[in-house]
Amino acid sequence: MANSFESFLAPQMEQYLEYRESLGYSATSVKSLRLLDRYMVTEHVTTFNALTSLFFLKMRTDLAIGRNTINRVIYALRGFFQYLVRIESCQYNPLAGIPRFKENNIIPFIFSDQETEQLLEAAWRQVRREKQAFFLKDMSCCMALQLLARCGLRISEPLRLKVKDFRADERTIYIRKTKFRKDRLIPIPMDVANHLSEYLLLRNTLLLTDTQSPYLLIGSPAKGLHNQQVRNFFHRATREIGLAQPKQVIGNTNISGTTPHSLRHSFAVNTLRRVKERGDSPQSALAVLAVYMGHKKYTYTIYYLKLIDADQRRNLVDFMTMYPSKL
Repeated sequence: MANSFESFLAPQMEQYLEYRESLGYSATSVKSLRLLDRYMVTEHVTTFNALTSLFFLKMRTDLAIGRNTINRVIYALRGFFQYLVRIESCQYNPLAGIPRFKENNIIPFIFSDQETEQLLEAAWRQVRREKQAFFLKDMSCCMALQLLARCGLRISEPLRLKVKDFRADERTIYIRKTKFRKDRLIPIPMDVANHLSEYLLLRNTLLLTDTQSPYLLIGSPAKGLHNQQVRNFFHRATREIGLAQPKQVIGNTNISGTTPHSLRHSFAVNTLRRVKERGDSPQSALAVLAVYMGHKKYTYTIYYLKLIDADQRRNLVDFMTMYPSKL
């Protein structure tokens, strides 16, 4: 495996990930295990005896991450140690009695429809046309951002699409097991379908078909597009239009900065807002929107009802930034 654990628990961590994979779970525990692995190396921990509840309380305090993330890390590590107890590698779970932090409220950044248009236009202006390799990679980044903005995809989803997953005649894309291990077939807007068709035509013209990557969006002729390539493209575009904002923590509230995932949030919020503006109830659209976005639970989609008015969100963020001592 390529996880490169270094602590005395490295074999058990590798074994645990293999066990979870055999059950069909995604590798979401890797980051939490890596945090523990590095922390144990830093603290020179070499035996189970040192892994007490006090050790993990100290680790929880030392981690320079937000409360919500710490809760997820502790939850994942609790599952790991429960596995170790089950296979009799240790006698008890030291995380069993560690309580959750009260989680911070999260206010995501929401692009208005106009700002989304400005962002996509700025992305297209970044395309480097002078060299073929840069041209196709930049075009792929633009298409990835368009799929995030127009279809509410997670950033991993367009990167995993294969050429066969796009059906131009039906104007659909087939999204295979991503978060929550779910598949879904979704219709896409006509302009997105047209741009994808034009992109593929251009790609087939510039490259030999038998040497191309099977992925729909490519970072090089033989490879798919990388997550960081899309993120870099996104951040350059947001800086160009003056919307680049860092994450802020004020009191018990996380004010999210601009990230590619903001486009997914914005798609959901603006979809519900348009439903409301045409006189229909946004609640009536939640079930369809939940399926379209691949939510595991209907309650995840209900969250977006609180964010329909982007102006109110901006006003709240401005108030909290100007008067944090009042909160």
